[in-house]
Amino acid sequence: MKRALVCGCLLLVAACSRSEPKPLAGCPALDAGSPVDAILLAFLSRARAAHHLSDESEGSGDLKAAAEPLERLVAGPVPGVGGAELAPEVREVLADTFARLADLHGRQGAFERARKDIQLGLGHAREPNYFQGHLLETAGLIEERQAKALETSDPKSAAEIRKRAIALLEQAMAVQSAVIERAAAAPPAAASARTPTPTPAADR
Repeated sequence: MKRALVCGCLLLVAACSRSEPKPLAGCPALDAGSPVDAILLAFLSRARAAHHLSDESEGSGDLKAAAEPLERLVAGPVPGVGGAELAPEVREVLADTFARLADLHGRQGAFERARKDIQLGLGHAREPNYFQGHLLETAGLIEERQAKALETSDPKSAAEIRKRAIALLEQAMAVQSAVIERAAAAPPAAASARTPTPTPAADR
């Protein structure tokens, strides 16, 4: 799951938003007067590096090692500590990182830890957007994995967990439908600004 692509997109957007009176050529249209400081850029760069490291370990099949740099990222310093509101880019990266951690932990059978990752991620995706929908989708897939693991030993529990999976996947579809509809109703420039580039499932 190459989440470095999402982080790279966010880093590009942040770089384009630095105190230029007008958007630079090739940069998304952003509100003027919203400079991004070096601390935010450092965080986004750190996040991109962490996801690249995770890609390397995941590519070799070591899921435990793949989770380690991501765990350091979410436990490490972030811009906006001390009561300040986190920048949208920071919240999006954290939400996406927790979704990836949930997937990695769920694939190792650590289902309760994966559910905790989902809840932490949803704390950063407080409004309906791609990241909230992706967290709900990941939560549904985690429930599906646990249901499959329990099919033989505890079919009753497996059936209940599968119902939760279906409900979560339905929620994910509803959130992403709202995202698409909102973008379709927005002016073209606003609809394209800060739109993430998620990794297709086939690349995971």
